[in-house]
Amino acid sequence: MSLVSTEVSGFMSNSSWIRKMFEAGIELKKKYGADAVCDFSLGNPDLPPPPSVKEAMFRIAERADQPFSLGYMPNAGFPEVREIVAKKISEEQKTPVPGSHVVMSCGAAGGLNSLFRAILTPGSEVICPSPYFVEYGFYAGNFGGRLVPVPSRDFTFELDVDALIAAVTPRTRAVILNSPHNPTGQIYSRRELEEFGTRLAEAARKHNTEICLISDEPYRFLNFDDVEIPSLFSVYANSVVIGSYSKNLSLSGERIGYVAVNPAMSGAEELIRAVTLTTRILGYVNAPTVAQQLLKSCIDSQVDLNVYRERRTAMAAVLDAAGIEYTMPRGAFYFFPRSPLADESRFIDKLVEERILAVPGRGFGCPGYIRLAFCVGKEIIERSAEGFKRAVRNCR
Repeated sequence: MSLVSTEVSGFMSNSSWIRKMFEAGIELKKKYGADAVCDFSLGNPDLPPPPSVKEAMFRIAERADQPFSLGYMPNAGFPEVREIVAKKISEEQKTPVPGSHVVMSCGAAGGLNSLFRAILTPGSEVICPSPYFVEYGFYAGNFGGRLVPVPSRDFTFELDVDALIAAVTPRTRAVILNSPHNPTGQIYSRRELEEFGTRLAEAARKHNTEICLISDEPYRFLNFDDVEIPSLFSVYANSVVIGSYSKNLSLSGERIGYVAVNPAMSGAEELIRAVTLTTRILGYVNAPTVAQQLLKSCIDSQVDLNVYRERRTAMAAVLDAAGIEYTMPRGAFYFFPRSPLADESRFIDKLVEERILAVPGRGFGCPGYIRLAFCVGKEIIERSAEGFKRAVRNCR
């Protein structure tokens, strides 16, 4: 007899591959020492926050002895912070977004849960391209929804628009896109998004339903080739952008993000009120006070993109030398190369023998590939080169 539900027991026994490999890395480091292990399993930003964050923290600390300096605020966030964030979103999305259309959230994950609570009912379907961030399925399931993964085009990971539209049913309530993409590093083109937006609107009319198109954008700033990251606001009226400051400010532990609703959406004000309410009743209450205050002076700061750009180059050189096939990531800090073995978990085992940690593609709904997070020091990437070569040779 257990107090834990059958559903959650199942979740625990089939927990995230990312966490499994991270925990395996801890054991390897205990056994061989941290300098002997090359851990590419976890997308945890390793760069320090920009100097402006430290400066802002001092200013916040100086006011910490004042009444209500760290107290409650409206559930949607400090009005002045919502305005600041809305101004930045307006620049990125190339669409005027008022502060009233922004709800501050406990990271992008908290924002997605608040949004799903507002729009999903038991049996609702949420479509996403595969591979995908595995937590999406848990977030939808929290509210009785079901994730419907749709394979992207093999190897290039461009959207398969025909397949996505074919997956739409009367139960479809949302589609979630992530660009720059985890785990592939793909950035969707304007052509893809415009075609998809037009056809999704047609499908919604056909099924006589409202479908929310969600853009999950925590990696927007990680754009290595300066290509366009098109705005969904311009291609689909019923769209929502969700973002966070975990990656660009290295504030992943502070859990600060936002939900921004397209001003062109019919019923936008109602959805904003709903997300504000769900933020409260899910127990988040409001986004963290300190993190919101940091954004007042740090929103235009970011970590040094060139460091990640150099690491991408180093990781590509390691994979090239080992003869591993990949599509060069244009954004985010991940490679998603093809495994030399059809069963990528066997290749993962061979990498572990070389004290290299990666995540199998099946952990993202895409067997046959592996994910490598290059948010580690360049010296770690370069140190892994011979291990990758040996692992590939051992596959023959």
